[in-house]
Amino acid sequence: MKYFSTNNPEIRCSFKEAVIKGLAPDSGLFFPVSIPNLGAEFFKRLPELSMAEIGFEVAKHFVGDDISDSELKKIAEEVFNFPIPVVPIEKGVSTLELFHGPTCAFKDVGARFMSRCLGAFAKKDQEEVSILVATSGDTGSAVANGFLGVEGVKVIILYPAGKVSQIQEQQLTTMGQNITALEVDGTFDDCQAMVKMAFGDDDLNAKLNLTSANSINIARLLPQSFYYFYAWAQLQPSNKKVVFSVPSGNYGNLTGGLLAKQMGLPIDSFIASANRNKIVPDYLDTGKYEPKASVQTISNAMDVGAPSNFARMMELYHKNHAEISKDIKGAWFSDQETEEAIADVYNRTAYILDPHGAVGYLGLKKYLNTQTEIGVFLETAHPAKFKDTVEKVLSSEIKIPDYLKECLGKDKKSTFISSDFSDFKRFLLQK
Repeated sequence: MKYFSTNNPEIRCSFKEAVIKGLAPDSGLFFPVSIPNLGAEFFKRLPELSMAEIGFEVAKHFVGDDISDSELKKIAEEVFNFPIPVVPIEKGVSTLELFHGPTCAFKDVGARFMSRCLGAFAKKDQEEVSILVATSGDTGSAVANGFLGVEGVKVIILYPAGKVSQIQEQQLTTMGQNITALEVDGTFDDCQAMVKMAFGDDDLNAKLNLTSANSINIARLLPQSFYYFYAWAQLQPSNKKVVFSVPSGNYGNLTGGLLAKQMGLPIDSFIASANRNKIVPDYLDTGKYEPKASVQTISNAMDVGAPSNFARMMELYHKNHAEISKDIKGAWFSDQETEEAIADVYNRTAYILDPHGAVGYLGLKKYLNTQTEIGVFLETAHPAKFKDTVEKVLSSEIKIPDYLKECLGKDKKSTFISSDFSDFKRFLLQK
């Protein structure tokens, strides 16, 4: 499998090169030259396969010869070793719980897969890699955990000061070892822009072997397609159409689902569920893509005003607004609506939504026809990661998983920097 740049289809590289580079030389995102169709026999076997088996079967089409089948199987078994259940909530509506990994967020899947791939490449090449990652919440902690102690890999995480939850910040800043946290005086979009500028900086690239662990990296994105196969299999047998509602910020998770559909998975449609940062829902309504400065909400991991993976969504649909609108509907909701959904679902079902899952739930309820469709919304993080928000809404205490409790007891270690790229560059060169 070869990969090209979303800015230049003439650029070609291998999976290994795409993973190590992270971003194409022209600042485009890497994307597979072709999307494999996995065939009817594979889908017939899906309900019998484990998540690790599905991950291996799908990944091998994208990895090619860069990782042997035996090593790829081992990676899949190590990465996909926690439950990813479809949990019924009410008639016709279920949630895909993606928070049972080590950092209690869906990004554990992609971050752990990427860490194993990069670790294998670094070991083989004996060359140190520096990973730059911008986070609006959960990406940083998942990446930090996934890469903690991996030889030959250093991780620098940028996060917006005062715009992540306390538990998220503790996860980002208490790892130590090969993990460094930078607290940026700005927004997530500032953090993401600084990372992209670093990849285009000749001085930095001459001295450092840089790559990214955001969903701009293809090894982070691809595994986010795997659990759609696993979720669909858990819903079988059924004669109803399957609809997924995806709480969306940088749109890696939705792009993963669209990839799964392109590979032949019989998903009928998707709902791009957003908070007030509604750039993609607006595009779906109007056909105009207009990035804006992000605004802060209680579903902070979705506070993105210029979603990177929009470029990959455009590639999948050849920039055809009419075609993409057939498969994706857009919806957005305020903080008040999000809080009301958390309270309503808890009062009726005793199920606790996190603020991101609540947005996904609302999007699903807006469009779902329970007579002909089964709906699944993604619950992307454990509600305890947003303890203050959720407890305020429910007026009751949430049990905190042991891993998160452990983080709260550690000392925060971070470096405060401005959102000026020159400060970031100076830090990297000194580091």
